[in-house]
Amino acid sequence: MSAHTSVSSPLEYGTGVHTGTPASFHYLAQSGIDRLCKINHFLIQAFRRSILDIKENLTGTYLFLLTDVNGVLLSMDYSSNLEPHVKQSPIRPGLSFSAQSCGVNAISRTMEDNAPVFLLPEQHESPFFQSWHCYAVPLYMGSQHFGYLDVSTINADMQRELMAIAKLIPANMQNRYQSQSMAHQEKQLQVEFTERQLTILEMISRGWTVKAIALQLKIKECTVNYHKKVIFNKLGVQSSTEAVSMASQLSYL
Repeated sequence: MSAHTSVSSPLEYGTGVHTGTPASFHYLAQSGIDRLCKINHFLIQAFRRSILDIKENLTGTYLFLLTDVNGVLLSMDYSSNLEPHVKQSPIRPGLSFSAQSCGVNAISRTMEDNAPVFLLPEQHESPFFQSWHCYAVPLYMGSQHFGYLDVSTINADMQRELMAIAKLIPANMQNRYQSQSMAHQEKQLQVEFTERQLTILEMISRGWTVKAIALQLKIKECTVNYHKKVIFNKLGVQSSTEAVSMASQLSYL
């Protein structure tokens, strides 16, 4: 299977402190994680909201993982009683679940097969994953491939429930993703900035103060504040941090 990432430049990996089989775990550099999370913002939000809905009805012990199309972990969630197991594991955002990084695992297998995969604990190559029953599926929104979902448990009696949950989440995610995407498009059509406002918005995103912006653009500080107020109103936010976040989601930054 060929999976195409939406990131145009190469991703840099480092080596983690955990050593598995056959190689050390590979983690994406923090700058790469931030970039992937920005690109996959809607997917991550759809994942988190779907998990929140499902967790309310679960009594078992589950670990939920979301990766991008290259198997890099974007987001995770788990039941509170699994926290000790997760903290002792190498699982954290930025981990590559490729076979070269983690050995054979459910995500690496579904990356190869482009089909749902169920893996028993003993079928995992790395000893760090040999207490997990894992079910992984590729994620599609229509015909577009977005990444992979893995639902895991350490309880062997929950295998059937595990598969049912893993089959339910993608449909829930797709509905949420499409709703967010439509809202995003509607919002984007409604928001229009002047060239000066876009310049100030970009400078705000870089951490420039009002005084610094005024000096650079050779305008008064009260004029900068006026533009900031207009920008905030158009984005429906109340702070520079919220403005940068919303502008990033709307692809203005």
